[in-house]
Amino acid sequence: MEKQNLKYKRVLLKLSGEALGTKNGCFDHAAISSLCDDIKSAKELGIELCIVIGGGNICRGATLAKIGIERASADYMGMLATVINALALQSVLEGMGVVTRVLSAITMTTICEPYIRRRAIRHMEKGRVVIFAAGIGHPYVTTDTGSALKAVEMKCDAILKGTQVDGIYSADPKLDPTAQKYVKLQYKDVLTHDLQVMDAAAISLARENKVPILVFAMHHKGELKKVLTGTGNCTVVEG
Repeated sequence: MEKQNLKYKRVLLKLSGEALGTKNGCFDHAAISSLCDDIKSAKELGIELCIVIGGGNICRGATLAKIGIERASADYMGMLATVINALALQSVLEGMGVVTRVLSAITMTTICEPYIRRRAIRHMEKGRVVIFAAGIGHPYVTTDTGSALKAVEMKCDAILKGTQVDGIYSADPKLDPTAQKYVKLQYKDVLTHDLQVMDAAAISLARENKVPILVFAMHHKGELKKVLTGTGNCTVVEG
């Protein structure tokens, strides 16, 4: 499929750190390989792609703060975890022949490039996958909000959020068998009903800049490509 036939030509993919690992460890070989294979297939459609990945498989700032670590320090630790995940993702993708660049909001030039907006856009224009690490470089901001901000800065056509379920539900479908799935929602519905697919700041930023959010199950093999071609199982938030 050629690039011009796609609804979205430049997208940001938001992944949780748990997409790379399991309860048995920070990283899972099968999970990372499957994830990167799906990213490669999506890239072959001709899209321009950037990625934001969380650090929850290693540590979370909010969790660390609960055990007595000062919140700002805890959040910085969480940012460093996202850098580790970004490097892992980069290594596996490049092993599959996908040219990738990691750009960090916290400068660490020995292992990755500093975040410069115009440089990131140029990388995507040249066909490289850009992985954003270290959030926005400041504490008290979630990777969800950082994702929305990066999508706006990169002038992305959509945010694709890969989760453990195939869209947004009225309740947790794993706990409530009567939970209803939403096919389409407006931004205000997500905020009003506190559906918690992304935090309120991220939803508001996407709404203000008219960036649709597509929520889908990342662990379903090939689902990313299906969502990009309009045949996937997801919930679309827009309008």
